[in-house]
Amino acid sequence: MLSFRKLWQFFARKEILAVIAISFLLGFFLRSCGDRDSINTNIHFHETTEDKTAEVWTCSMHPQIRQPGPGQCPICGMDLIPVTSESDDGEISPRELKLSPASAKLAEIQITPVKRQFVNKEIRMLGKVEYDETRVGYITTWIPGRIDRLYVDYTGITIKKGDHLAEIYSPDLYTAQEELIQALKAVEELKNSKLSTVRETALRTVESSRKKLRLLGLIDEQIQEFEERGKPTDHVTIYSPMGGIVIHKNAAEGIYVNTGSRIYTIADLSKVWVLLDVYEYDIEWIRYGQEVEFHTEAYPGETFKGRIAFIDPLLNDKTRTVKVRVNLPNTNEKLKPGMFVKAVVFSSVALGGKVMDPSLAGKYISPMHPEIVKDGPGTCDICGMPLVKAESLGYANPMTDEPPLVIPASAPLITGKRAVVYVSVPEKEGVFEGKEIVLGPRTGDYYLVEDGLREGEMVVVNGNFKIDSAAQILAKPSMMSPEGGVIPAGHHHGGAPATAPGTKQEHDHNSKDMQSAKEHEKTYETSNIFKEQLDKMFQAYFHIQFALSHDNASNAQQGAEHLQKALSNVDMSLVTGEAHMAWMKELEVINKNGKQIADTEDINLSRTAFIQLSHSMINVAKMFGTSGITDTYRFHCPMADNNKGADWLQNKSELENPFFGSSMFKCGELVETLTNNH
Repeated sequence: MLSFRKLWQFFARKEILAVIAISFLLGFFLRSCGDRDSINTNIHFHETTEDKTAEVWTCSMHPQIRQPGPGQCPICGMDLIPVTSESDDGEISPRELKLSPASAKLAEIQITPVKRQFVNKEIRMLGKVEYDETRVGYITTWIPGRIDRLYVDYTGITIKKGDHLAEIYSPDLYTAQEELIQALKAVEELKNSKLSTVRETALRTVESSRKKLRLLGLIDEQIQEFEERGKPTDHVTIYSPMGGIVIHKNAAEGIYVNTGSRIYTIADLSKVWVLLDVYEYDIEWIRYGQEVEFHTEAYPGETFKGRIAFIDPLLNDKTRTVKVRVNLPNTNEKLKPGMFVKAVVFSSVALGGKVMDPSLAGKYISPMHPEIVKDGPGTCDICGMPLVKAESLGYANPMTDEPPLVIPASAPLITGKRAVVYVSVPEKEGVFEGKEIVLGPRTGDYYLVEDGLREGEMVVVNGNFKIDSAAQILAKPSMMSPEGGVIPAGHHHGGAPATAPGTKQEHDHNSKDMQSAKEHEKTYETSNIFKEQLDKMFQAYFHIQFALSHDNASNAQQGAEHLQKALSNVDMSLVTGEAHMAWMKELEVINKNGKQIADTEDINLSRTAFIQLSHSMINVAKMFGTSGITDTYRFHCPMADNNKGADWLQNKSELENPFFGSSMFKCGELVETLTNNH
């Protein structure tokens, strides 16, 4: 029997199954030393009167070892344990596992039925208020001349259509006025002429002169004034053809201008645009015409609403985002261009991951102006384009589309592209069966199920990892070992014999591992697919870093949620041997601290978790690299972590401290630029 100290020394360096194996062997050790009935282990093993009667013996750390009798594991030297018969429990298939009531209680097993229901996906976005491009205009000169006076002489002033803007001297305009006056005189002189053709010619000349003045920018009132005065003027006032806010003043008094020279830029703020950034992993939930809710720092507690009017067909390859535009009425001009907004879209999801909007079910919508929604076909009240069915824009109809099959997000055990769930076997109390399923997208607290489950099955939502760990110990099919028996080589360092616990070789081996981990010198060659999966993980990490450096806890939560999603999509089977062990070690830390950030609104707690998260992300960047799309920069702040110092990563070289935010935004230094593509 191994001593407890030796057991502990051995398992201290094991990254995979360590906790499970220690729990099992500790129970086995205590049960052998005391009252066997007083200890409940996590797994319901059927005891025999003599363990030596077992037909198959295995190693709890290396379940691929199967021997006909007791002995020691040829890999790690541990005593083998019996894999006893399960015949007493009736027919138990290789994918099933039986737990006693006490074991199930100890493992805190919870189950819930698989069901069909419409689920909601919440997409949070950041954006900025901008001018409505269709409501921006320019005031230009229609004639060459000299500006002698500007009535509107600063930006920001509100003007109305017809307001006087400037006074200009123009010889061309003077000449055109003189032509009108001479034409009027000719009409007066020929009014008694008996030649009607001559009189009509004179009248046409007058009308032609008036039209010329209109084309030069004069209004009818100005032309009438010239006619009444009977003589031309050398200065003419320019009036505004539109209303709005003067956002640029392009001219000054005394300058000469040509025809078409820009004097003012005017924007109508009665309607504005809100441009939002949508990350590429959220694009599938965005549809034209969806209702969006906004909040601003300027008006806390007030909600603004609009509909998506445009989705940019191009992706920004630097930010990995797509621009989405929302047209928004700007009552009382509360929204100012340049304001930052926080927006959210609530997408209901139907079968097949289709986005559903009950308010648009069976409706017709304008393909250019989403605020125009009608019950039947017709044309847009604004642009006159034919309306289209909402379903043609990618919406599901709740009246005809079936709800999707969903399970809680805690139910599946995900490794790369594989997902495993455990279901309670009907009419077999305490028996759970592992099933490999095909998952659809995640929507909030649920996953859509594409294949592998039926409605009404009872799926394990808590304690599933413990069941899977037990299956691994018993060499049954599990998350890490689809076929059972042999588990991936990465769980025993590529199959290399391990040193016996408590020996000098073990101490030297551990010291070497610690030194290597400390210096971060170990690198591993991995596939481009694996690196691309890491890219998405780093993008989510950079989202958290940016949010914390700008004192935004809620955005850090959003980034942490994206990190967890990206983490679940990393296929750990793409790395084997030592690389697999190294990845699993960092995976545990990243997942734990990412979850802490996602679950808290306290920015101080988020920053504390970010220290350990960054440490592991730096290790991952150095050991595995990424596809090399962007450079990654490592920074160090000596004051972080209670003056112990801490490092972090950024995707840009300008320092933005996530540990202190605005209080010490530039505290720290650039340590190195990581070349991610090994």
